[in-house]
Amino acid sequence: MKNIPAFFPVLLVLASCAPSATPTLPAYTPRTRAITITTDDLVRIYGPSHARDKYQGNDVAGVVTGLAWTPTGGDILFIETSITKGEGKLTLTGNLGDVMKESAVIALEYLKAHSDMIGIDSEVFKRWNVHVHVPEGATPKDGPSAGITMLTSLASAFTQQKVRKYVAMTGEITLRGRVLPVGGIKEKILAAKRAGIKEIILSADNRKDIEDIDARYTKGMRFTYVTEMIEVVQHALLKVKVANALKVA
Repeated sequence: MKNIPAFFPVLLVLASCAPSATPTLPAYTPRTRAITITTDDLVRIYGPSHARDKYQGNDVAGVVTGLAWTPTGGDILFIETSITKGEGKLTLTGNLGDVMKESAVIALEYLKAHSDMIGIDSEVFKRWNVHVHVPEGATPKDGPSAGITMLTSLASAFTQQKVRKYVAMTGEITLRGRVLPVGGIKEKILAAKRAGIKEIILSADNRKDIEDIDARYTKGMRFTYVTEMIEVVQHALLKVKVANALKVA
């Protein structure tokens, strides 16, 4: 017994006082409650929407709203084109990938080849430098979807004509003047609705994609289908020039 700790008798006493069985706890019954979340609640939780997610008007020549697909859903983007007196140099900025750069080159070459169709003297392109920019330069951007948006942006800059209000567009272009279908249509529609867009211009070959989408997602939206690039320009550009328009000649 000499090796038994001094507190051992206390343990024996505690053990003898312990209940003979584990007490039974009452059964847990989960309770549910309906919660209504309003738009104001979402604004308070997530914060107000950013200006870049909203349509920004048509007061500036060369600024056109495009639609893009991202891994997290659809988004809108703005293509901005400005022109300055020069020798016909093309500058592309905004962290663009190779495909978007190619789209800009194709769009400009198409306008040069069909300048008479939009009322531009072909010699004008030799006397003005072109700068195409896509904002948020820290974010890499690529893909063919911005083709018709770049085309319209360039056409608006050279004609100084306004772009139709509340219009966004998405579609790939070719040197032959075709407008090709693109993917991510449902996500792009949702992005357009969030931004306050009322009309989307896209390839006629995307019509089947629109028809496959639940009507609740397309409600309130107008879809203009095109097959040729010139159709985009003729529909998107208004006959009205912007305020303080440049004299492009």
